[in-house]
Amino acid sequence: MTSGHKDMVAVANAGSSSLKFSLYGLEDGNLTLALRGLVEGLGTSPAFTAKDPAGQVIGQHRWEEGATLGHEAALRHVMAFVRELVPDITLQGIGHRVVHGGLEHAAPVIVTPDILAQLDALSPLAPLHQPNNLAPIRLAFEVLPGVPQVACFDTAFHRSNAEVAQVYALPFELHEAGVRRYGFHGLSYEYIAGRLPEVAPELAQGKVIVLHLGNGASACAMQNGRSVASTMGFTALEGLPMGTRCGELDPGVLIWLMDQRGMDARALETLLYKQSGLLGVSGISSDMRVLLASDEPRARLAVDLFVHRTVREIGSLAAELGGLDALVFTAGIGENADEIRRRVIEGCAWLGVSIDEPANRARGPRVSHPGGACSAWVIPTDEELMIARHTVALLAQSQDDVGARP
Repeated sequence: MTSGHKDMVAVANAGSSSLKFSLYGLEDGNLTLALRGLVEGLGTSPAFTAKDPAGQVIGQHRWEEGATLGHEAALRHVMAFVRELVPDITLQGIGHRVVHGGLEHAAPVIVTPDILAQLDALSPLAPLHQPNNLAPIRLAFEVLPGVPQVACFDTAFHRSNAEVAQVYALPFELHEAGVRRYGFHGLSYEYIAGRLPEVAPELAQGKVIVLHLGNGASACAMQNGRSVASTMGFTALEGLPMGTRCGELDPGVLIWLMDQRGMDARALETLLYKQSGLLGVSGISSDMRVLLASDEPRARLAVDLFVHRTVREIGSLAAELGGLDALVFTAGIGENADEIRRRVIEGCAWLGVSIDEPANRARGPRVSHPGGACSAWVIPTDEELMIARHTVALLAQSQDDVGARP
């Protein structure tokens, strides 16, 4: 690693089966990427990779197949690697992606034991993610007790939604108790909202649908850079079909499964979060790359369903916005799957958008023909940088608040 910075900020982004991490040099309030990496395949085939800012691999490790490596063990491996690589850094703070902030948290917050307990109480709303998001925070409290930690919430960006876009048609007492549409992937959408003025200034204040398409998938309607509505709701299950999650589902199906199959809450949770989506329909894989390369009819059906549901949700969000100026594709599938972008754009021809195939193969940034009523773009997301920015800003604000006290 070539960075000469001594003051640094770390970012931990823990998913259901992975741990992304980044380290940024901090000088005069400016962030410079020093390294980033990933521990993936937790619980199946865990593997560690770290890269420098140019994308060159600077560290790798693979555990044996089936190794029971959890998020805490993965984080310990990352910390040992960083200590050996850059032993003399001063860690100014650690930023964490936390999927659910509930009603209490509409902005990043410095984590205290009381805040941690509040966030832990939200785990039933995001059972695949929230416990894993909080595991690195607990470990850092233990092994880095003097380093401030900042929680950044995937739900926060959507708190700008009008109440009518949040309420379910249930007894209103449940809405007041917190049963409402929260929306997720907010850190990704916030980053894209910040990039639009640079990539396509004419769209920054426009009506835009951002498609965060990855193992977790959702769409967000934005106007003037603010969230108006999104496809995810009370949990990260709603909306688009995902790698292993079902997306939209008639709740009557759950009643039928309980009555006819004798399934309890935990069995339903496993079915809906881990056995459904692309994996459930295809019976082959949750990985879009594998499905696109397969000739199996059910693999094709899973891809067709993903495209079909994405196009339908775009129609819904375009109606919410009262028109559409642009589509933006981001995240793993959105950034890399040329065929999915082409098929989604072709399905949205009625909105006045048409695919520019050479630009699509080149992955943009603009992937539609000019002159249409609606354009299409590819903008890579960077949730970790968004988290690092929030962390630096909040820690600076905290220091200012302390300095201003009499």
